Amino acid sequence: MIDSEQPKTPRRNFIKEAMTGVASVAGFMAGAWWLSGGKAQAKSSALRPPGALDEDDFLATCIRCGRCADACPNRAITAFTKESGKDLSLKPGPGERGTPVIFPRRQACMLCNGVPGDDLLCTAACPSGALTLTKKFVESIREHVNMGTAEIDENLCYSYQGSSCGVCIRACPLEGIALKAGLWERPILDPEECVGCGLCERACIRYPQAIHITPRA
Repeated sequence: MIDSEQPKTPRRNFIKEAMTGVASVAGFMAGAWWLSGGKAQAKSSALRPPGALDEDDFLATCIRCGRCADACPNRAITAFTKESGKDLSLKPGPGERGTPVIFPRRQACMLCNGVPGDDLLCTAACPSGALTLTKKFVESIREHVNMGTAEIDENLCYSYQGSSCGVCIRACPLEGIALKAGLWERPILDPEECVGCGLCERACIRYPQAIHITPRA
């Protein structure tokens, strides 16, 4: 017969065992945080390629192989290092070193426009699933691509200062959807439709740019 009465543990031993357990759990959580590259950082300081998973999942899934950069027809994707972001005063955060990013002021994502094939090439080249395979059609792009959101500085934009420009509107691959032309070709943004490709920022003839992409939250 099994004794249903539990043996009594001295109070001092109980407290010691409890503290040991708390320390072990804390150590495990800290180790998991470090291995994941720092889960507290859920936002990149630069744009991710199209089709990228949410930041935490992206950092955990991306194997830093560089195949997406090799596949990019516009050479817009580069590895994120302290050196690569130096002139833009951007540096990789915890776990970001070597991950693929896009700096639209240098080269924006053209969403493989005019390139043969049905897929965005970087997403097709990704072997780990960090980039979701995305078809080169508006519906698929709007569903899977969320690199960031354009922001317009009306104090810098020529079209908001009395001169007609409209360069950013014509550069937008979702013209009439994400960016529409108002009076004097003033860009009118629908942030819900903007996929953050950066072509508007790249095309802006004002310096500093009157329109820029803020990386996704």
